[in-house]
Amino acid sequence: MTALPRGETPGSPAADDDSVVADPSAAVPAPSSEDEGHDGGEGSTTADDAADAAETDGDDSGTDAAAEADGMTHTDESADGSGTTDTDGTAAADGAVDGSAAAPAPLSEAEAELAAQRELRERIEKRKAEKEGPIAAGAKLSGPAADLLAAVRAVESGEKPAAAFFDSPAPAAPRRAAPAPAPVRPRAPEQAPAPQGASPEAVAAVAAVLAEGGAPGALARPAAEALGAQAADALREDPWQLLAVPGVRPEQADGFARAVLGTDCGPDDERRTAALVGWLLERAALQGHTALDATAVRAALAERSVTDPDSAVQHAVAEGVVLVFQDGQDDEDSEALAEPGEDTAGSAEDRAGQEPVQVLLGLDRYALAEESLADGLARLINACEKDADWTEPAAAAGSPSAAELIRAVAAHGLVAHTGGEAARAEPAALISAARGLGLRALGAVHSVDGRRRLAEATGDPSAAVTLAGLLSDAEGPGRDEEGAIAVDLLVVLDAPQLDVETAAILVESLADGTRLVLSGDPGVLGSAGAGRVFADVLAARACPQIVSRTPDPGPIGELVSGIGIGELNQVAAPGKEVVIVPVRDAGEAVHRTVQLVADSVPRAIGVPSADTQVITVGHGGSAGTRALNAALKQRLNPGPGRFGGFDPGDRVVHVPAPGRTVPGLVVSADAEGLHLDCAGTKVVVPQERVESSVRHGWALSAHQAAGMRWPAVVVVLPGDAAQGLSRPWVYTAFSRGERHLSVVHGVDQALQRAVAQSPAQDRTTRLRTLLEAPAG
Repeated sequence: MTALPRGETPGSPAADDDSVVADPSAAVPAPSSEDEGHDGGEGSTTADDAADAAETDGDDSGTDAAAEADGMTHTDESADGSGTTDTDGTAAADGAVDGSAAAPAPLSEAEAELAAQRELRERIEKRKAEKEGPIAAGAKLSGPAADLLAAVRAVESGEKPAAAFFDSPAPAAPRRAAPAPAPVRPRAPEQAPAPQGASPEAVAAVAAVLAEGGAPGALARPAAEALGAQAADALREDPWQLLAVPGVRPEQADGFARAVLGTDCGPDDERRTAALVGWLLERAALQGHTALDATAVRAALAERSVTDPDSAVQHAVAEGVVLVFQDGQDDEDSEALAEPGEDTAGSAEDRAGQEPVQVLLGLDRYALAEESLADGLARLINACEKDADWTEPAAAAGSPSAAELIRAVAAHGLVAHTGGEAARAEPAALISAARGLGLRALGAVHSVDGRRRLAEATGDPSAAVTLAGLLSDAEGPGRDEEGAIAVDLLVVLDAPQLDVETAAILVESLADGTRLVLSGDPGVLGSAGAGRVFADVLAARACPQIVSRTPDPGPIGELVSGIGIGELNQVAAPGKEVVIVPVRDAGEAVHRTVQLVADSVPRAIGVPSADTQVITVGHGGSAGTRALNAALKQRLNPGPGRFGGFDPGDRVVHVPAPGRTVPGLVVSADAEGLHLDCAGTKVVVPQERVESSVRHGWALSAHQAAGMRWPAVVVVLPGDAAQGLSRPWVYTAFSRGERHLSVVHGVDQALQRAVAQSPAQDRTTRLRTLLEAPAG
C-alpha cells in the first residue's frame, strides 16, 4: 500500500475500487499511479483479477505457531493503549461447499434495479423537458379538472351528446387499497446480469478507430457500450470522448487524440476542455461528490495545461456538459456568474463586504436526482396521515428510545433515527408496533446479513428485505395499482449507505401518506455511490431526529463508542473480546493475519475460520486485500484456481452492480458460468463476467464490509496504511465484529491520530441546500 493519490481525501470513494464492475484501465499502457486502489474511498471499486491474487506469496504459517503453542497470550501496552491480549496458533482448513443449480431466472435483481434507475432518469428528464417546452391547453390538468375538460371537448366535437354527462353519479374517489399478500417466489438461481451489449459491427468499427490512434483494442467493447452505436464516428470526430470509458485517463486520451487528429489539436481544444470538465466531475462522483466547486474545477484544468480555465468552464456549461449552481441564487444568477466580462465583475462588486458565494458545477444526473429526492421528501413530510392511535404501542415499547421513535413516527411523515448496532432494536420495535396496528410496515437494509439480523429482531422474516430486492420487486409486498410500493411505513436501516440516485428512486416509489424512517449510525463510512443523503437530512433538520440512548454492549461496544467521539480508549477484555497483535512490517502482518484466521481465533475464541472476516485498508499493496486473499486461500482452501482463478469452497464477493457487495461461496462451474451460494441464494455469474465482478472474499475493504457483521473480525493495519486511516474508517472496521476483534497493528501512533482527528464533510452535495430552501 501507498499513500492516497494526490487530491483524494481519506474516506473518498475513488480509492475503493470494487463498485465499478469493469475497469479496462489495465489494458491502457502506462497507467498513472493515481489509479492504484486503496480503501481510503467511499465509493467506486473494481473487481480484482484472479491473477492478481495468485501472484502474492503464500503464507509459511506453522513455523511460529508451534513455538507459541503454550504461550498463546501476549500483552502489548503500547500499541494503542488498549492493553489487550494477542493470540497465536496453528492452522485449520475450511471445506468445500456443495450445491446444485436450477434453471436461471429470466431477469435478475440487479437488472431490474438498473432498469428502475433508467426509468427514473427518463421520467425526470421528461419532466424537465415539459417544463421548458410549450404547454398545450389543458395538458397540465389532472383529476376532475382534466375529466371536465375532456367532457367539454367530447360534446363540442359531437362525439358524445351533452345528456350523456347529466344525471350520472359522481365516481367515488379512488382509494389505495391493501393488496393481497404476495405469492411466495421460487428461489431459482439468479442469473448475474450481462453488460449492455454493443453490436459486433459497432465494436469492430471502434476497434478500427482505436487501432488508428494506437489505443488498445481491449477498449473497443467498453467504448462502444459507453458511446453507443455511432461510437466510431464520435471518436473520430472527438477523440477525447474516449474519457467516457472507465479507467481511461486524460494523458492517454491526449495521446489518442494526437494520433487521430495530428496537428489539429492542442491543450485548449474545446473538445478536450469539455471532456476534461466532464471527466473531473465523473471522477468526483466516484469519490462521493454530486457537485464540485467551480474554483476547484478551474484549478484542476490549469494543472492539465488548459491556459484559460474560465473559458473552458463557460464552454462546458454552454454545451450542457455540466450544470452550474449557486446557493441562494436563481439559476439565471448562477449562469450569470459563469459568464465572463462585466456581469461577473459587477456581481463581485455587489457582494463586496459579504461572505463569498460558492458556485458549484454538477452533472445533470446527480442534480436531477437530488432535486427529485428533495421534492419527494417534502411530499412525504406534508402528506402524513394520522390514521392510527399509536399511544398504546409507545407505552409498551421496550425502551425509552423506542417509545420516543414510535411517538415521532405517529405524528410525522419523515423521521431520522441515529444509533449504533444495539439501537437497531428500536426500528425493529417500531415495525412490530406498526404491524400490530394493522399497518403495512417493512424494514429495508443494505445487505443480506442485515436482513437476517432485522428478521431476528422483529421475529418475522417477512418484515425485512434488502433495499435492492425491494426496488427490483424481487422482495417485499410488491406494488399497488398505482405503481407504488405497497407499504404504509418503510424503515430504511443502514441509511448512511444510501446514495442519492437510489434514494431518489426509493422516495419516488412511495405513495403519498407513506411514512419513511431513515435509521443508521452517522459514524460509519458513507455510501458507495455519490451523495451523503443521511448526513444531509440530519444537517438540514428537515424532520424530527431521534437519537438512541441504547449503547452497544461489551468491550467492542465500549471501544467503538469511544472512537465515535474521538477517543481510542483502553478497554478491559477478560474474554479476549479485543486483541492487539503488533507487527513490524507488511509481510509479518500477512503472516499473523493468516495465523489468526486459521488457528488462533478458532482455538482461543471458538469462532471458526468461515465466520471470521479480514478487513484491511486497501486492495493494493503488500498487505491489501489481494495479498491477504492469496495467502488465506493457500492456507484455507488451496487449489489451482481452475474456474477462472477460483475453486469450489472459495470465499468470494460478487459485485452485481456498482456499489453492491454480496458475499458468497464458490460451488461449481460449467458452461453457464460460475455457480455461487450467496447466503442461500444460488447465483450464476456468466463466464465473461467472472473476471470483472467476482473476487476472493476472505479479506474485504471497510467500505465493502459496511452494513454487515461477523462473529469475529481481524482488522489489518500495516505501516503503509497510515494515510488511508480516518475516524469513520476505523469506526466502521472495528464495529464489524460481534464477539471478537483482533487488530493487526503496524501503524504506531497513526491510529490514535486518525481517531482523534475530527472528520470533516468530505463530500460536496446540494441536497442539504435544497432541503433547507423555503417552499414555494
